[in-house]
Amino acid sequence: MNNKFVIAVYVDNKFGVLTRVTSMFTRRGFNIDALTVGETECPEYSRITICLSGDGYAKEQLINQLRKLINVKKVEVIENNMSVKRELALIKVKNNSQTRADVLSAVEVYRAKVIDFTASEMCIEITGEPSKINAFIEYMKPYEIIEMCRTGIVALERGSGTLLSKNTKTGVHKIR
Repeated sequence: MNNKFVIAVYVDNKFGVLTRVTSMFTRRGFNIDALTVGETECPEYSRITICLSGDGYAKEQLINQLRKLINVKKVEVIENNMSVKRELALIKVKNNSQTRADVLSAVEVYRAKVIDFTASEMCIEITGEPSKINAFIEYMKPYEIIEMCRTGIVALERGSGTLLSKNTKTGVHKIR
């Protein structure tokens, strides 16, 4: 059975590290649903958030392979019930006098923002859970989506502590 899962990977913030990580996915035949990368609270590290689909075996294989890579410092599965997940989408839709009120009403209901507005198009920014983004996109389809881009998921575990300070059974060391 294929399930979606999210993995957080702390890596050295160095040239070529992302290429090594993504090359491992290619060599092993894993398909990435979403990938986001950014500098962490410590500039010497980057955090890669990877969203994938697969069974339990695929997830364990992926985690084991990631932990073997040289510049990888920490690998953790972000559990759904113990995390906050968000995504950003920018969506450009047609703007005309017949549909404008409906689109603006949806923007308000979904707590989105109009960030660019012309007589013929409007660009909308929406953030939230991926399911909220998906629902908004489905709602906007009849109003003619012209262009769209999504960031992919970013996620943090709820509660105190950090991913880096978390002790794991795998012996991955605490950074700092």
